Amino acid sequence: MLCVRVIPCLDVANGRVVKGTRFIDLVDEGDPPTLAARYAVEGADELVFLDIGAAPEGRGLLLDIVERTARRAFIPLTVGGGIRSVADMRAALRAGADKVSLNSAAVADPGLISRCARRFGSQAVVVALDARRAPSRPDEPPRWEVLVRGGRDAVGLDAVSWAVRAAELGAGELLITSIDRDGTQTGYDTELLRAIADLVTVPVIASGGAARPADFVAAVLDGGAHAVLAASIFHRRQHSIAEVKLAMGAAGIPVRMIRGAVA
Repeated sequence: MLCVRVIPCLDVANGRVVKGTRFIDLVDEGDPPTLAARYAVEGADELVFLDIGAAPEGRGLLLDIVERTARRAFIPLTVGGGIRSVADMRAALRAGADKVSLNSAAVADPGLISRCARRFGSQAVVVALDARRAPSRPDEPPRWEVLVRGGRDAVGLDAVSWAVRAAELGAGELLITSIDRDGTQTGYDTELLRAIADLVTVPVIASGGAARPADFVAAVLDGGAHAVLAASIFHRRQHSIAEVKLAMGAAGIPVRMIRGAVA
């Protein structure tokens, strides 16, 4: 088994890292390049930078901030928000991104996934999926629906089916965020993760709800995740990346430990 990656997430609005609950009530958490540099020192395996205002505001990615962030952290960087074309993806890669995350634009135009994968390779294409539990009867299996534009709009799309299709179209990874759990610190939605991980052959990144190192362990062992992403618990120093990796290692999960990483 490959090492499971621990990934801090930088949700960026108006040039600042922010964090809220279920995508609302945003609170300022700091400067993107400064946080990126800190996480690189603390042992992060990768970083995700999401310009969360780009899709709702109908604008492009904040490339200048991406550039400054990439210069401060020499670890893989995934960038998303406002990417609607192959040209947009090229611009993000030139600004320093290693991978690009597609979300709302991919739902509107699924062929965008294939076009980007053909041009830059599947390894550079991450499809992000924001999912919310849909109403169901007690005797029915759980279902999740896809939301776009920063969790604002439901599109009548089943999340598990969309994840499978995105992988078939060329996504090299799937970033799965539970809107129900986002910012709540109640743990990842392992049912959602497992429902997707069992049906795809590409890595699944867990997002939404992490509060303690045990949650990261559960995302992998119960949810089948290949990488674990979190924001507020790292931004606010509730737990360090080193603590999370130690807990994962103790549970038998392979992780990349960095000698001298700041705990």
